[in-house]
Amino acid sequence: MSELTTLIAEPWDDWGLIDSGDGQKYERYGHIRVVRPEPQAMWPRARDDWDPHATFVPASDEDGRGRWVEHKAVPERWQLSRGPVKFHASLTPFRHLAFFPDMAPQWDFARARLGPASDAMNLFGYTGVGTLQMSETGAKLVHVDASKKSVDGARENSALSGMESNPIRWLVEDAAKYTAREVRRERRYDGIMLDPPKFGRGPKGERWQLEEQLAPLVGDCAALLDANSRFMILTVYAVRMSALAIGELVRQTTAHLGGAVEMGEMAVREEARGLLLPTAIFARWSNVP
Repeated sequence: MSELTTLIAEPWDDWGLIDSGDGQKYERYGHIRVVRPEPQAMWPRARDDWDPHATFVPASDEDGRGRWVEHKAVPERWQLSRGPVKFHASLTPFRHLAFFPDMAPQWDFARARLGPASDAMNLFGYTGVGTLQMSETGAKLVHVDASKKSVDGARENSALSGMESNPIRWLVEDAAKYTAREVRRERRYDGIMLDPPKFGRGPKGERWQLEEQLAPLVGDCAALLDANSRFMILTVYAVRMSALAIGELVRQTTAHLGGAVEMGEMAVREEARGLLLPTAIFARWSNVP
């Protein structure tokens, strides 16, 4: 149970970590290059020719907000793709660009375990890139996010990908409350992906705090699975929590299902030197090798 796995997001045509170091990372999102703070990039840069379109400057508080300084013109949003899934990127006030590229190995893990007869749910689904990656298999999806703006963006991405007629339910809901209702309805799913924030608010002002509410939510997710289900994927960002801790949580809540649990770190591979920059921790259950 104590062995840790590193999941590595490799560069693709529309995204890559060009270089990192000196507490920053230099990335490409299609034709747009950005620099963002990265405390874990404690090494020197490999290159001295960084030429970003925009640089993110964090605020003095710890809520994750800040502002972008544009050195060159950046469109309000622009189109990217990964495989058949197309989606919009944009400069958000929370330092990211409206999707999380390091999730790519998790998307592929889920895709390999779903098919046209599958039912899956994406909690805290944000702008829907992961939902659309899973939907491309023909599976029926439930996409849940508390932000109407995010769900509207996810719907736009589905239309951009030509997947607007795919069997996806787009729900503006509090993830914990919705999952608890699904347990009471005795629903089941073949796969569940959840990517909860550290803090959050539901559409009716519901308060979400990861350390307090993660264990009950994971328990409810496990109750929606059975021995024929395929996976549950949990990813955690920006929190003082251990992969061993969330791995044990997932192991205990899925013990009745059989299968296996793996846990560890997520990382992205830098193009300049091939080194790995850690981004998050994860734990996932699966009964499929």
